[in-house]
Amino acid sequence: MVTRKVKAFDKVDEVFFRDNIYPQREPVVLNDLDIGPCTSKWTMEYLAKIGGDDEVKIHVSDVPQMDFISKNFVYKTLPFRLFVQRVSQEKQQEYFLSENEKYYLCSLGANPRKDVADICKQYPTLADDIHFPPFFNPTQFFSSVFRIVSRGVQLWTHYDIMDNMLIVVSGKKRVILFPPTDALYLYLNGDKSEVLDIDNPDLEKYPEFVRTTKYECILEPGDVLFIPAMWFHNVINLEFGVAVNIFWRHLDESYYDSHDIYGNKDLLPGTRALQVIDRAIKILNELPDDYRDFYARRIISKIRRQ
Repeated sequence: MVTRKVKAFDKVDEVFFRDNIYPQREPVVLNDLDIGPCTSKWTMEYLAKIGGDDEVKIHVSDVPQMDFISKNFVYKTLPFRLFVQRVSQEKQQEYFLSENEKYYLCSLGANPRKDVADICKQYPTLADDIHFPPFFNPTQFFSSVFRIVSRGVQLWTHYDIMDNMLIVVSGKKRVILFPPTDALYLYLNGDKSEVLDIDNPDLEKYPEFVRTTKYECILEPGDVLFIPAMWFHNVINLEFGVAVNIFWRHLDESYYDSHDIYGNKDLLPGTRALQVIDRAIKILNELPDDYRDFYARRIISKIRRQ
């Protein structure tokens, strides 16, 4: 396994980002950008006051390593001010699962079934405090996701189909990324990897994981991480933290599923291709073992030749 440090750049402007960073299609840390007064204003007291008694839906887990495949967490609802109080504490006097439970808020649209997350609509006062880097055309904007998380929470490895920027407002994060070419070694289940413990993987169960290339960085308040589409990422929250993700459509709109409100559904041609493969596998299973193996290898050969 190879480990590389994510490149960092200071005081990048729109021209430099567009001409020198974006075409490389690799993650970078952007330092010293003007992201507004949020880094000083968004204290627990301020957030509690702004959110008040509005209820929020949160992930709750009694272990820090959250897994979206096995769903080792439950969804619960709390008034925002109580959530902020709990998420910033190590131990809870009142709890759902245990006194050591962990919390994760990923903001949703007003109607979670129809509306995308947009901090400007869900939390307009907070939106006034944060400046989004002007590195993409506003017409390409898809969503801005407000996130608050307990110290120690590790979020599952996954990829997104859109380019995005992770803006760290408070707290320290360790982010591990894998290039799209590592899809062969990450034991995917949909858009998520089955390998939960990426620092100490079970190599008997996941032997190909050693062939991955890890890109790693530590993000401090004020840092912005550019994550290109299809780059797998795993976030370990070293401290209680607040962040905002900005997603935008970088391809023609016809590629995207119009019913996708979270920005994580595969591109329409990709979905169709995967469906064809599923049908091919079902047909191959009708053959005797040696013939199934033979035609499967022919299919792989055709794909590689493309």
